[in-house]
Amino acid sequence: MELAYYSDYAVRLVNTEEPARSKDSLTTVESIRELFGANAQAARRATEADVTRFRSVRARLRAVFEAADSGDETLAVDLLNSLLLEFPVSPQISGHDVRDEDGRPDWHMHLADHPSNATAGFAAIAAMGLAFHLTSHGVERLGLCEAAPCRNAYLDTSTNRSRRYCSDRCATRANVAAYRARKRLEAEGSGGTRRTADTAQPSSPGTDR
Repeated sequence: MELAYYSDYAVRLVNTEEPARSKDSLTTVESIRELFGANAQAARRATEADVTRFRSVRARLRAVFEAADSGDETLAVDLLNSLLLEFPVSPQISGHDVRDEDGRPDWHMHLADHPSNATAGFAAIAAMGLAFHLTSHGVERLGLCEAAPCRNAYLDTSTNRSRRYCSDRCATRANVAAYRARKRLEAEGSGGTRRTADTAQPSSPGTDR
């Protein structure tokens, strides 16, 4: 498993909440276990106490994305470093997949956590993954969706650093809204032009007194 994969842990956790819509899907142990994906062994450690702890880590990860999105590179790094210090991991070489017919292992880097609870394990992996993405691709690759009121987190993997939305759905919605706004301005502008032209018309003969 490549280290870049782990950065998605942070995105998945941050996006369990939509503050502008007052929505929060992180409410049960089962919702926490779903965040672990295929890592079933780690998911089984989750308990009711992790709901509150996960929400706390989520707020701190969102703060990293907010700092990056606002252009405050130093703050984003400082916030992420504090998470890395609190939730450390140990990089290890793993080879649980078979590479060829001879049965040789497919060696790759793996992050081994040593958590006291499910939150610590998830936070360690999420923070390290996000740190790997940040240092490999730049702070500006961490973004928040511009399609209000969404503000979901995303990782920009585009070749020209052009991503602005968390999904195609939000991109379409934002483009439609922008198109309608332009049409309203055009209509208002043409209406104002007509009104100006009407007031500029000379008075008809015989109307002056």
